[in-house]
Amino acid sequence: MTRPQRVQIREVGPRDGFQNEPETIPTDDKVRLINALGRAGLKRIEVASFVRPDVIPQLSDGVEVLRRIDVPDDVKLMVLVPNTKGLDNALKVRDTFHEVAIFVSASETHNKKNVNRTVDETMADNDIMARRIVAEGLHCAAVIATSFGCPFEGKVELKRVLDLAERFAEAGATEVGFGDTTGMCNPAYASEFFAAASERLPGVEVTAHFHNTRGQGLANAFAALEAGCASFESSFGELGGCPVPVGSTGNIATEDLVSMFHEMDVETGLDLRRIIEAAREAQLVLGRKLTSHSIVAGPIEWAATTN
Repeated sequence: MTRPQRVQIREVGPRDGFQNEPETIPTDDKVRLINALGRAGLKRIEVASFVRPDVIPQLSDGVEVLRRIDVPDDVKLMVLVPNTKGLDNALKVRDTFHEVAIFVSASETHNKKNVNRTVDETMADNDIMARRIVAEGLHCAAVIATSFGCPFEGKVELKRVLDLAERFAEAGATEVGFGDTTGMCNPAYASEFFAAASERLPGVEVTAHFHNTRGQGLANAFAALEAGCASFESSFGELGGCPVPVGSTGNIATEDLVSMFHEMDVETGLDLRRIIEAAREAQLVLGRKLTSHSIVAGPIEWAATTN
């Protein structure tokens, strides 16, 4: 495969990251951080999740955040919905976002622990939601968690993951993201996986979502890039993770991913210095050190500016 010379990066920290914090971040701080990310050049930001507030109280102010943030007009805002009820609630504020993510886990055990439904039950609901999202004129993005392995079931068959992806595409999803939910991927498999996914899903945006649980996140992103993947998700400050099971630490850091791409002369359209500034500001808001390398080391000079 030819290495892409330009990639798209969706920032997922305001949803995937904030929801995993032990305490709720004040709304004012969320708005300020999201605005800073928008000024860094990010064109796609996942902002909110329409789940029950008693389940994820950290995101209970999602509608207020969506209404209050002030990002450039060309920034596409995404929300995550877990089920039809969540989509109903999201569509009540249809004017505040542009993209909707629906999801399933590739493994039965993880799906049951995550949303208390079987994969078949989840996919039946997803089929309906995808068609509704498309009918609303919104971008429908599907996400498959545990795409590279399950902490409860072990390896997940590649064919099983791609069968789910194909079903999403048939229902109307124009993007499918593959999540390394608990950091079980490795570079060799990432290369094999994304080559196979691109071949199986022509015309569908194939997105890589890696976690750095075992320190292989950037290596996996590089392998996916080499296999032709040009769409990635990451989280500033390496925020996030997976609440099921305990110990599944954060996503790859947006600033580390951008730094690597810029050093390789892969265009992102992002201002690395501003992303690092936003991550450092998040440290102050959270009152603890975050784990990305670029927060500590800063950018290499030639990789710092918008590329």
